[in-house]
Amino acid sequence: MDEADLSRLADIVVPPPVAWWPPAPGWWMLLAALLAAGLILLVAAVRRWRRNAYRREALAALDRLGPATDAAGIAAVSAVLKRTALAAYPRDQVASLTGRAWVAFLDRTSGSQTFSASGLAGAASGAPAGEETEQLGAALLAAARRWVTHHRVEG
Repeated sequence: MDEADLSRLADIVVPPPVAWWPPAPGWWMLLAALLAAGLILLVAAVRRWRRNAYRREALAALDRLGPATDAAGIAAVSAVLKRTALAAYPRDQVASLTGRAWVAFLDRTSGSQTFSASGLAGAASGAPAGEETEQLGAALLAAARRWVTHHRVEG
């Protein structure tokens, strides 16, 4: 018996390839975790969309108003802002605000002095109409859209 004799060699037996289905338990756990995370994100997105329905409604109302070129238009913008604030903030904090207090509230919640600068309190209370009112109305409408989109409720 010669150990160097190659006549007794046989091919290497290769095991069959590993099947891709069913996956290993780790893949099932990963799939379950991804599905749970996706469901959580979907629920959060739906809740956020519903929570911001008042914003979409207010923006549509501002679009329907068009440019605020007179005191009545500026008062209408202020009314839309008031309805929006009543939807977002506690009623006892917003409902009684008028004039300068209302403008101060809008400035505080917007984080700027845009509403004070636009002359909202004076224009809505019956200031004379004119070219200045048209410019203030356009600035007010832009500020109102910005406030509706970006205001944050404290607390």
